[in-house]
Amino acid sequence: MSNQRHDNPEHVSLADRLFALMLQLLPHHFLSSLMYRLTRSEWPALKRLLIRTAIRAYRVDMQVAQESDAEKYPSFNAFFTRALKPEARLLTPESGAIASPVDGTVSQAQSIRDGVLFQAKGQYYSLEELLGGDRQWARRFTDGSFATIYLSPRDYHRIHMPLSGRLLKMIHVPGRLFSVNNACARTIPRLFSRNERVVNLFETDAGPMAVIMVGAIFVASMDTVWSGCVAPRSRSSTHWNYSGEPSESIELAKGEEMGRFNMGSTVILLFGKDAVRWSESLQAGAQVRMGEEIGRLKDVAPD
Repeated sequence: MSNQRHDNPEHVSLADRLFALMLQLLPHHFLSSLMYRLTRSEWPALKRLLIRTAIRAYRVDMQVAQESDAEKYPSFNAFFTRALKPEARLLTPESGAIASPVDGTVSQAQSIRDGVLFQAKGQYYSLEELLGGDRQWARRFTDGSFATIYLSPRDYHRIHMPLSGRLLKMIHVPGRLFSVNNACARTIPRLFSRNERVVNLFETDAGPMAVIMVGAIFVASMDTVWSGCVAPRSRSSTHWNYSGEPSESIELAKGEEMGRFNMGSTVILLFGKDAVRWSESLQAGAQVRMGEEIGRLKDVAPD
């Protein structure tokens, strides 16, 4: 999994380039605001049509949902962000294991080199830019590790803690809402540091950890369990600090729900230098499920 920058972007297909060009021209936030209203409609005929279409098109397994009866969801968004039965996703019991925060497909799992993250063949983006320009936190992740996991429309869309941690800061970074599929990752420069995102920064037993929720086309809002919907309309980054009084601290255990996407997107995990070792199976294209082991803390032996 080398980060050497000799990849040739000329191998990107014409179809990918045309798709990316079309996305460049679309009014992202206007379309996402329409989708926001549509998916929250409680008009029975509309929400029933949307839910049935999604189940059929994406082969959604409703047997693992806490509420398996599709008719009982008040809106499409309620269905899309549905909870699962506790036994449907088992949390890795190993104390030194990092749990997958989501169901999804691995895009990349590599080292951060010279403050840069690998996006796709011929494409890279800046760690500091990804973190909304926060130099102090960027320094804490220098020469660390990252993993990028893509959520498709059929996946479970709640996000859980990879490790236990205490929330220190949340940053909402405004931006575009490009699709985050493979075609866009191959063709749109700095995709993940250009899209709107919510950066959640934690202190853990392994040092600093970031769980970054990246928005995408039709993902006009993202939720966290401590603040609800995070979607300020400001053109500049908005910061919330949680490192004040201990009595006001927000601490979440490994496997605990921390947020959700209202429609699908991508999660990026960051860890500091020499903190983690990704599992050998965590290769680009691999499927992961929330709760399963995707890596280990370097200084913790297996139980």
